[in-house]
Amino acid sequence: MLHTTIGNVGHLCIIISFVTSVISAFGYFKSLQIKNLEEQESWKKFSRYSFYLHGLSIVGVIVALYSIIYNHYFEYQYAWSHSSIALPVYYIVSCFWEGQEGSFLLWIFWHALLGLILIKTNRKWEAPLMVVFATVQAFLCSMILGIVLPLIDFKIGSSPFLLMREAMPDLPVWKMNPNFVPEDGRGLNPLLQNYWMVIHPPTLFLGFATTLIPFAYAIAGLWRGEYKEWIRPALPWSLFSAAVLGIGIIMGAYWAYETLNFGGYWNWDPVENASFVPWLVLVAAIHCMIIYKTNESALRISFILVITSFILVLYSTFLNRSGVLGEASVHSFTDLGLSGQLLLYLLFFLVGAVGLLIYRWKNIPTEEQEASVYSREFWIFIGATALCLSSFQIIAATSLPVYNKIVEALGFVSKLAPPANAPTYYSKFQLWFAAAVAILTGTGQFFWWKKIKKENVSQHFLTPALVSLILTSLGILATTKLELGDFFSNPTYIALLFACIYAFVTNGTILFNIARGNYKLSGGAVTHIGFAMMLFGILYSSGYSKVVSINTSGFAISNKDEAFTKNNDKENKENVVLWLNTPLEMGKYTLTYKGVRVEGRELPEYVRPELVDLIENDFHAVALQDIEQQGKKYYAKGDTLPVFPENKYYEIDFRDKDGKVTTLYPRAQINKKMGNAFSPDLKHSALGDLYTYVALAPNLDEKEWSKTEKFTVAVKDTFFLNDYVAVLDEVKRVTEFEGKPLGPQDAAVQARILISGKEAIPHEIKPVFVIRDGMVAMPPVENAEAGVRARFVSVDPQTGKFTFDINTTQRDFIILKAIEKPLVNILWIGTIILSIGFVMATIRRYREFKLMRDKGF
Repeated sequence: MLHTTIGNVGHLCIIISFVTSVISAFGYFKSLQIKNLEEQESWKKFSRYSFYLHGLSIVGVIVALYSIIYNHYFEYQYAWSHSSIALPVYYIVSCFWEGQEGSFLLWIFWHALLGLILIKTNRKWEAPLMVVFATVQAFLCSMILGIVLPLIDFKIGSSPFLLMREAMPDLPVWKMNPNFVPEDGRGLNPLLQNYWMVIHPPTLFLGFATTLIPFAYAIAGLWRGEYKEWIRPALPWSLFSAAVLGIGIIMGAYWAYETLNFGGYWNWDPVENASFVPWLVLVAAIHCMIIYKTNESALRISFILVITSFILVLYSTFLNRSGVLGEASVHSFTDLGLSGQLLLYLLFFLVGAVGLLIYRWKNIPTEEQEASVYSREFWIFIGATALCLSSFQIIAATSLPVYNKIVEALGFVSKLAPPANAPTYYSKFQLWFAAAVAILTGTGQFFWWKKIKKENVSQHFLTPALVSLILTSLGILATTKLELGDFFSNPTYIALLFACIYAFVTNGTILFNIARGNYKLSGGAVTHIGFAMMLFGILYSSGYSKVVSINTSGFAISNKDEAFTKNNDKENKENVVLWLNTPLEMGKYTLTYKGVRVEGRELPEYVRPELVDLIENDFHAVALQDIEQQGKKYYAKGDTLPVFPENKYYEIDFRDKDGKVTTLYPRAQINKKMGNAFSPDLKHSALGDLYTYVALAPNLDEKEWSKTEKFTVAVKDTFFLNDYVAVLDEVKRVTEFEGKPLGPQDAAVQARILISGKEAIPHEIKPVFVIRDGMVAMPPVENAEAGVRARFVSVDPQTGKFTFDINTTQRDFIILKAIEKPLVNILWIGTIILSIGFVMATIRRYREFKLMRDKGF
């Protein structure tokens, strides 16, 4: 049975949301054109209720789509594409925004919620703000409208409520069964089955959504000619936006750090850059907005930067969803045919905002006199300029695929390619920008809080500069002594280290002085300290990350695979081979690979594969033995348990010099959507992380077995299998076979063969010889870890010997890479402090706005 009603209701709600956003925008616009106050208020009230209905309809869309996903209505293309029956409930939420339509809907929801908050909190600016808000909502709702205009056959948006037969009308199955419903969906991308993917996208999209608020205030200020008044209500929202967007970006970085295996948390991927650049420009805008009272030149720059930050959010949406980055980024969506709509959306607000700014430009107050070098305004301008130059360098290189498309559209050929080695290319520039910004944060704070004049500059800056130089020297010596790296091999790192320490010292001094008076004013200093700590953590964890899995065997891992041979055999030199249960010395650790493990969804620990039998395409397994963990019995033999069959975990023990053992479980995923993927596991310590991942592992499901060898032995006899020594330990009678008791006329014996190798723990294999119902059974039994398969062929009661057929295969092994990430925790602590500083500044500025609002200003 097709559940078409809920889809129809959902699509109706989309249409209502689009129509009500258009009506609300028109009504608010109309209210601004009317002089009569009573009629003006009537239009406002009408528009307000239209927006309320718009918000309600958005909730209706969300409820309908989530119900379809949660209830596994796979007749809908969206549910089939992004979810499956086996997914836990907490990942069902992630399915909602995995697709383009769902992520647009998430964005629309945040805009609707923010619009309702603005209506309640700032009635003075309601009409002009909501014209912008409702117009943006109309464009966004059109992205999920999913209708085709008659006559011109033009598609507007992509609906998340398309049935499978509507999305894929050419499939032959519809001719045989028009009401066919798939039994299961394709499932959520395994890489996204992570708790960060439950909270990172909503946070990031809330950050994107909040950039609309300062943009709307800026447009309203230009529109009404209130060139200064808009900044006070816009500033706390700008700070809030910077905090949320920054947190969202960092969440994505940490997800990449613990899920992807490129060796870090930031790879300068185009989609990563596209979210980072609006944040940089927004932070620059905030600094200019702060000084508008003392220098009116900041007004024009504030308008430019606030508008630019929002336009860059739209531009990043275009880059991400138009398909233009399909070959340049692993994060971008495929093109759903909406690139024309996205471009129209971008151009509408770009042309409209820039046109209005140009029209009002001469009327915006400005300072005729240039800011003095010894003024705080000058240093804030310089800091904002550095942030803008940094963002320009990033977006210029990121946009090369767009430039190529434009050139090709004009009939020419462009061969410009994105940087082949993005981290090296971007870091070459961004390290210097980061150092400059760090120094400017400290210098600017001194000028902001201290009365500095030309004649007393040295009095204020000499001490922090000398302290920073001394601490930098000590840092260089400590880095060398601890063998973390060599600063003198890269002078850029010396400059960045000094900048971090200088920013920490100067802002720390300011924070100490402010906290003794009114700590509520210290948000800026706290934010800058967090930024300095982040740079310090980035410098050491990335600049001085060290590969410790050095191949000292003298043998190349692969002479054919380009992944290992390129760059002068780099990966052959930086990976080690771990044989199953064979210890290997690696730096200060002794490593032992213990085997592959299976992940049970409701178990606290991983499971040895011999304990379960995976059911193909069912996301479940049958327990072959009782499963007990942490002193509790979870499953009895024969029970069915839910598992994640696409995940393989490799158990590796790290034993340090003191005998302490830490077990890591790097993961491999059989990922049909993204290709097989390897994820790291991390050994955390106060001084840094040991970042470990499996670079290569054999496919144990596609083994090649040797020719059968026959061994006739007595109990306690020894025989040899490849590198192993095998002993027939015992042969005993058993009373059941395959879980069923044997009859009185049946007989069965089971052998126990112990297999061990040099420096390896013993393995056992238990082949069975069975006579039941007059039939002989000799099922093969395999020990996957030892790479041995045995069949119990015959019993000779006269000689007391037993015959076995033995096959062997490649011993289980993994190729491991391990990287030390020194002081990476300082980066994560710095992000927390940065966020706290933004929150403190947001609260302070909101209180100032509320105080003035309540006074009628």
